[in-house]
Amino acid sequence: MEESFPRGGTRKTHKSKKALQQSVEQDNLFDISTEEESTKRKKSQKGSAKTKKLKIEKRESSKSIREKFEILSIESLCEGMRILGCVKEVNEIELVISLPNGLRGFVQVTEICDAYTKKLNEQVAQEEPLKDLVSLPELFSPGMLVRCVVSSVGITERGKKSVKLSLNPKNVNEVLSAEALKPGMLLTGTVSSLEDHGYLVDIGVSGARAFLPLQKAQEYIRQKNKGAKLKVGQYLNCIIEEVKGNGGVVGLSVVHSEVSTAIATEEQNWTLNNLLPGLVVKAQVQKVTPVGLTLNFLSFFTGLVDFMHLDPKKAGTYFSNQAVRACVLCVHPRTRAVRLSLRPVFLQPGRSLTRLSCQHLGAVLDEVPVQNFFSKAGATFRLKDGALAYARLTHLADSKNVFNAEAFKPGNTHKCRVIDYSQMDELALLSLRTSVIEAQYLKYHDIKPGALVEGTVLTIKSYGMLVKVGEQIRGLIPPMHLADILMKNPEKKYRIGDEVKCRVLLCDPEAKKLMMTLKKTLIESKLPAVTCYADAKPGLQTHGFILRVKDCGCIVKFYNDVQGLVPKHELSAEYVPDPERVFYAGQVVKVVVLNCEPSKERMLLSFRLLGDPKKEHPGKSQKERRTVSLGQLVDVKVLEKTKDGLEVAVLPHNIPAFLPTPHLSDHVANGPLLYHWLRAGDTLHKVLCLSQSERHVLLCRKPALVSTVEGGQDPKSFAEIHPGMLLIGFVKSIKDYGVFVQFPSGLSGLAPKAIMSDKFVTSTSDHFVEGQTVVAKVTNVDEEKQRMLLSLRLSDCGLGDLATTSLLLLSQCLEERQGVRSLMSNRDSVLIQTLAEMTPGMVLDLEVQEVLEDGSVAFSEGPVPGLVLRASKYHRAGQEVEPGQKKKVVILNVDMLKLEVHVSLCHDLVNRKAKKLRKGSEYQAIVQHLEESFAVASLVESGHLAAFSLTSHLNDTFRFDSEKLQVGQGVSLTLKTTEPGVTGFLLAVEGPAAKRTVRQTRKDSETVDEDEEADPALVVGAVKKHTLSIGDMVTGTVKSIKPTHVVVTLEDGIIGCIHASHILDDVPVGTSPTAKLKVGKTVTARVIGGRDMKTFKFLPISHPRFIRTIPELSIRPSELEKDGRTALNTHSVSPLEKIKQYQAGQTLICFLKKYNVVKKWLEVEIAPDIRGRIPLLLMSLSFKVLKHPDKKFRIGQALKATVVGPDSSKAFLCLSLIGPHKLEKGEVAMGRVMKVTPKEGLTVSFPFGKIGRVSIFHVSDSYSETPLEDFVPQKVVRCYVLSVTGHVLTLSLRSSRTNPETKSKITDPEINSIQDVQEGQLLRGYVKCVQPHGVLFGLGPSVVGLARYPHVSQYSPSKKALYNRYLPEGKLLTAKVLRLNRQKNLVELSFLPSDTGKPDVFPASLGLPLLKQEEREMEAEENEHKEEEQKEEKEKQHQKRKGKRKQQGQEEAQLPGREKTEPQKPRAEKQGKRRRRESASEQDRVNKKQKKAAAPEEDDSGVEVYYREGEEDGEEMSVLPKEKPTRPAEVPRLQLSSGFVWDVGLDSLTPALPPRGESSDSEDDDKPQQSTKKSKKERMLEKQKAEKELSRIEEALMDPGRQPESADDFDRLLLSSPNSSILWLQYMAFHLQATEIEKARAVAERALKTISFREEQEKLNVWVALLNLENMYGSQESLTKVFERAVQYNEPLKVFLHLADIYTKSEKFQEAGELYNRMLKRFRQEKAVWIKYGAFLLRRAQAGASHRVMQRALECLPNKEHVDVIAKFAQLEFQLGDAERAKAIFENTLSTYPKRTDVWSVYIDMTIKHGSQKEVRDIFERVIHLSLAPKRMKFFFKRYLDYEKQHGTEKDVQAVKAKALEYVEAKSSLLED
Repeated sequence: MEESFPRGGTRKTHKSKKALQQSVEQDNLFDISTEEESTKRKKSQKGSAKTKKLKIEKRESSKSIREKFEILSIESLCEGMRILGCVKEVNEIELVISLPNGLRGFVQVTEICDAYTKKLNEQVAQEEPLKDLVSLPELFSPGMLVRCVVSSVGITERGKKSVKLSLNPKNVNEVLSAEALKPGMLLTGTVSSLEDHGYLVDIGVSGARAFLPLQKAQEYIRQKNKGAKLKVGQYLNCIIEEVKGNGGVVGLSVVHSEVSTAIATEEQNWTLNNLLPGLVVKAQVQKVTPVGLTLNFLSFFTGLVDFMHLDPKKAGTYFSNQAVRACVLCVHPRTRAVRLSLRPVFLQPGRSLTRLSCQHLGAVLDEVPVQNFFSKAGATFRLKDGALAYARLTHLADSKNVFNAEAFKPGNTHKCRVIDYSQMDELALLSLRTSVIEAQYLKYHDIKPGALVEGTVLTIKSYGMLVKVGEQIRGLIPPMHLADILMKNPEKKYRIGDEVKCRVLLCDPEAKKLMMTLKKTLIESKLPAVTCYADAKPGLQTHGFILRVKDCGCIVKFYNDVQGLVPKHELSAEYVPDPERVFYAGQVVKVVVLNCEPSKERMLLSFRLLGDPKKEHPGKSQKERRTVSLGQLVDVKVLEKTKDGLEVAVLPHNIPAFLPTPHLSDHVANGPLLYHWLRAGDTLHKVLCLSQSERHVLLCRKPALVSTVEGGQDPKSFAEIHPGMLLIGFVKSIKDYGVFVQFPSGLSGLAPKAIMSDKFVTSTSDHFVEGQTVVAKVTNVDEEKQRMLLSLRLSDCGLGDLATTSLLLLSQCLEERQGVRSLMSNRDSVLIQTLAEMTPGMVLDLEVQEVLEDGSVAFSEGPVPGLVLRASKYHRAGQEVEPGQKKKVVILNVDMLKLEVHVSLCHDLVNRKAKKLRKGSEYQAIVQHLEESFAVASLVESGHLAAFSLTSHLNDTFRFDSEKLQVGQGVSLTLKTTEPGVTGFLLAVEGPAAKRTVRQTRKDSETVDEDEEADPALVVGAVKKHTLSIGDMVTGTVKSIKPTHVVVTLEDGIIGCIHASHILDDVPVGTSPTAKLKVGKTVTARVIGGRDMKTFKFLPISHPRFIRTIPELSIRPSELEKDGRTALNTHSVSPLEKIKQYQAGQTLICFLKKYNVVKKWLEVEIAPDIRGRIPLLLMSLSFKVLKHPDKKFRIGQALKATVVGPDSSKAFLCLSLIGPHKLEKGEVAMGRVMKVTPKEGLTVSFPFGKIGRVSIFHVSDSYSETPLEDFVPQKVVRCYVLSVTGHVLTLSLRSSRTNPETKSKITDPEINSIQDVQEGQLLRGYVKCVQPHGVLFGLGPSVVGLARYPHVSQYSPSKKALYNRYLPEGKLLTAKVLRLNRQKNLVELSFLPSDTGKPDVFPASLGLPLLKQEEREMEAEENEHKEEEQKEEKEKQHQKRKGKRKQQGQEEAQLPGREKTEPQKPRAEKQGKRRRRESASEQDRVNKKQKKAAAPEEDDSGVEVYYREGEEDGEEMSVLPKEKPTRPAEVPRLQLSSGFVWDVGLDSLTPALPPRGESSDSEDDDKPQQSTKKSKKERMLEKQKAEKELSRIEEALMDPGRQPESADDFDRLLLSSPNSSILWLQYMAFHLQATEIEKARAVAERALKTISFREEQEKLNVWVALLNLENMYGSQESLTKVFERAVQYNEPLKVFLHLADIYTKSEKFQEAGELYNRMLKRFRQEKAVWIKYGAFLLRRAQAGASHRVMQRALECLPNKEHVDVIAKFAQLEFQLGDAERAKAIFENTLSTYPKRTDVWSVYIDMTIKHGSQKEVRDIFERVIHLSLAPKRMKFFFKRYLDYEKQHGTEKDVQAVKAKALEYVEAKSSLLED
């Protein structure tokens, strides 16, 4: 018995197990109990009488063992079973998990975790992808080990058993409770949200919140996550680092080294109820059997290891009592049977399985021997290579009926096929089923597109037919593919179970998607199948099916999603006008490949099969083809009209051809007109053949192209084309990026958007239309690629004189229209013949039919029915007309498309004057009618109608709205004919656009070109001549004011211009001089120049056009006084010469014209003719300004700038607002990061090409682990030039260099040479490399030290590789300088914890041996002084912490005054004492305690908490500056109550306590010996002094005789008290009463300059007043500016809080909310901000938001602040919110911290204020029964007594006294005992 049941209490477990087994018989795999089995085994081993009976027993015994070790089958799984699995496949909506013993299960996407499911629901709800939701393939990868729980074992539609699993931590870890969590436990969890300092992890334990701090996740993120942040739903193996609050808060770690070595121990109190799969345990082998082992683990538990999970290397060598490590595989929830694995891969948690498949998957194997047979699960086989393989029971035979267990005796051989691989068991899975062995395909990967497969019809649905192709393979046949034609009722042809032969269209193994076709033609096709674009060689013939039919042709699809286009002209030998009528989707077609580009996945196909003999008629077609060649001119006959043009026959052979509508004319408008009037049978002459492909000829009738070809000017090949050539072509197609132009010879080129037009191109289609004739200039030719680039700009494509071209285009257009008339006159219709005879200029007598709503007049048709004659409102000419009235009208134009006649009633036109007109003379005319390409105008002198072309070039088709002509506008025309011809018009050419005049009724500005230079006010009057000369004095009135100039109207209506630089003699910087003038004001000015309106140049007075210039004026007083001869230098033509008069370094005043957002520079004007630019980096040294320069600079503002140099390329001066920008040593400048070099530094570029380098040591004053993390190329940085050598600058980004005035704390001083290093100094730096003799350590850009190995670590690792691992290049460490040799430049360093006070470089968890004895002896001397050293160390650390705190204090400004209630005030001082006490030694502390001689419980209020934390060194680092000793009060200063009241009285000013932290200029910080404590006498003196000072001020102010009544009074008073903020504020209020806001501002600015910089509170008062003033009377912009300044000069937090109060009081709640949100980001460690924000929200009745703020506050603030914050929020709830909630918060806090007397005190106060008497008494009763220090108890009894005296009866008072007495007696009796 002893062997079977070793001692140790396991017997009891077996009994209980036995009882369990009997109760759940059907579930148990291990029926025979261990006891029986072992006794039987023992007997047989003893080998007593060998009778038959014994043999039977032995057989039974071995059978029982086999049954006991029966491996898992689906039947043995049950709901709730926890099991370890491995991710096998990952799809978008589920995971396939490999389970032990060849099983597998599925995890649906909703079973990952609650947070992930919530995100999925959100995504579904908003119907668009969420940014932070990642798909399953990004969260899981094959090979990952996961802990699952079986959620159900079901049966699929196909009768297969399917296991559903869940990974949701809520289900997996359900068996754990918060109390059961212990440090060191290994759990799995999923990321549920990303926080500022880490991640919240869902571990599924109710009542426990788990947090993974960022630093614990860094290594995992770097190594396992490729540097990406963790995502919601990411699955993690975590170790519990710490447990707080009885499991309420759990800290986690995912550090690989900790996770992979985690072992479940007895201390962690695992039980069979909560044991989880994946835990690694130490175990002992209990028994060895041929088919597995039983193990004993965690002292009391027994588990099984089946043969699949033995360590393959040790199988057969196991023995009893052997110690092993095992991994829990699964735990049965009912029988509590535990299965374990000894495979090494499972013994390192967190590792993924590497072997994911076996090479002979799908192979059929003959004669494979059986190794073992398991009646409930399956059989194992031994493969040829010795590996084990396994076949499940269902795969051992084709069906249950033919299954014979006898056939699977060990040694029997079978034929089988490898069908899968089980990752969990590292076994191949086999099948012996005949259907599987003979199957054509095993998995989707085996099926290739284009292959023929056979399958069985499973079902027919609306979306297609499902076909079973193999065991696990199903394919879909879409409805389109059920037959060659579309089938309406497929169920009539196919039945379920039918065998069908299909061809594979597409197979996607990853998505398990298989698409097939049943189209007979495709299945039986003998032509090669196209399965990729590379297969499609030109000329290849193949079968495909039509996917879509479009206007442009058909898209034909082949296999594997390969598709190509059959263009329209390749659809048939005959032209197919409407492909949709001929072809249909799904049609099977035979195609030939014309061209294929595999890289672009593009293919061109044709239905016209080349070399198809049936269709060739050799003789005829050859002849036909010869007759029309490219570029030939032919005559054609119209056959019929189609949608896009004319079908024609080329004469004489009647070859069919096509003439598109746009190709009928060069004029866009005339194409549709000709198309409309041409009809079948009409003949067209001189038509050009553009392209000629197989039986398809494309023609063109554009006169411009025809004449080019006739003249032989069109190049035939690329070789003939060279840049600079002008070619005539037509627009072939229009794209967003440009226009493709084709030429007659078939060549084409691209005109990119940039050179398409001289005008700005917004949309290419606005400028050109397809088919339009254009002139193009070749700019670039690439002969190899047969490409060319073209320009269509008018400036590049000029065709000679504009007037000639314009006339040519006009005559062509009118000639074509005349041709249309002749076509019309051939028609039979009377109406059309009448219209053809009507010509413009004809005068008719008509009868008015009606006056329409829009004011136009319709005339009756007269004898011609259907004739429409109309006069527009303008052409009614204001006449009163009645229906039926007879009127004389003149025809303006005939609309030949709409069949309308436009007429006019104007007298001037109807009654033309007989004037002799001169050809070539200029006449004024008025536009009467507009067509698309020409306009009709009437000459003012005679009333004749003239036509002029609106374009002067073929490419000139685009007009901005401002350029378009309007009816009624005046134009200047030059007549080219003096007699109207057949067209009825005189032909004319328009003069310059400048001569157009505006129709009177329209606004002045509408016709002006909105050019940035031209001011509309200037353009309008520009035509007027003047007789002014330079130096003349003129007077005028201001017409309009622009930022940089003022427009003035002089006498005679002449317009003049005054530039901003000519208004004042000296311009104050920041002002806008033009604002000094008002519209309508009269000014006297001197003419200083004249600007030409066309060129914008200033002309000399001798220039003939000077009389047409705009006079440039000056009203500078200095120029008006003397005989000012200042004239603009007009003689030097080039602006480049003008800017040469400025030298670099010169300062000047310029005026801001605009901020160019694209180029990021300010455009400024220095003088009317001199301009400058200020690049972004030269605008300011402030990041805030550079971020939004448009907010900082106002247009028109005067700026003081320094000339940096002329911008040589353009006539601009380059200016700077930050000085000369020479980049000399010591200069601070802004640059842009060009390149980030890891572990070295940055390369920074400056304007004008200068480059600088920043070393990693100069990036910041405080080094960090990842110093370059925040820098990306193009980031703007502020640099200090350290030195200049050659072209490269050496720079520093340290704020101590770039912002020396901020005096920021330098954590890591600059080490630029060995002279900067001192012996014994502690320095931080970066590891350079690990050398054989030690570690090289960079201390500065050029200083490297060496730490020898004994000084690197207190451990001595055996492997040197560990040094490289734990000391990688760039690691940040602290080192102590041991020795210096300045001559040899040697620095010896130490990293030992004893020297640096930092943790060792190797973590203790590695378990490395300490340094050897000899090395220890070397350090023996140091060891003797260990005690003293430690004391010193503590002292040092204390100082260092103080330094750190100080630094923190500057980063996070302290609170103005701690908001605390009375009882809390003494705490700060006590704490201060406590802090100082800590720095002393232990003995010292005891002595001090005795000296205080206070009762031990006295300090047990809130301070106790700090006391405990104080003793842990680590905690002290995080103490905030506020917890420092309060310095004795200095003179109390006046502090303003946050909202400022103008008529302020003394009573509202309270003396402010000094700020709590040491001031930044205090020198004492570095001298720890000097106490900041002052003697009692000094404090008294100071106090008296302060009181005297206050009373003096008070007397002065309260004395009625000395009340200041004027500004002088205030000034006098301020002389005596310049630092008194109250006087300054009264002075401001004095000005505000007189509404002189500017003066009040000026007083505030004076105050800020005058008040001494030491008087911080006084200054702050003024700033607050100024903020108030700007809030009430200024703009948002001015308020922001003041606020930004205030933040720079004061503690930022105070300013923020004051502004928030100001906003709240002035009810600007939105601004206040935004400001609080800014504060929460910037001061998240300041509890005052959180409390203020909470109060703000409660006042706004946003209780929910306030509760969320409290939660956020608790997450951001350190733990020790929590109680205060909670109490404060509860107080706020009492005052502003829900009293019940407040009580609940207090009760909750006090249940956790019952001894926090301060909280009790506040609770009592609040309840007295807001609660009932009963509630107050209840609380008092509870408090007086607490066990607190006597002093505290006395305080509470006294309060209780006071309360009852005030509110209770005499009886109540007596009762309290009795209770107090009782307490005292109880206390004294305790003492006596």
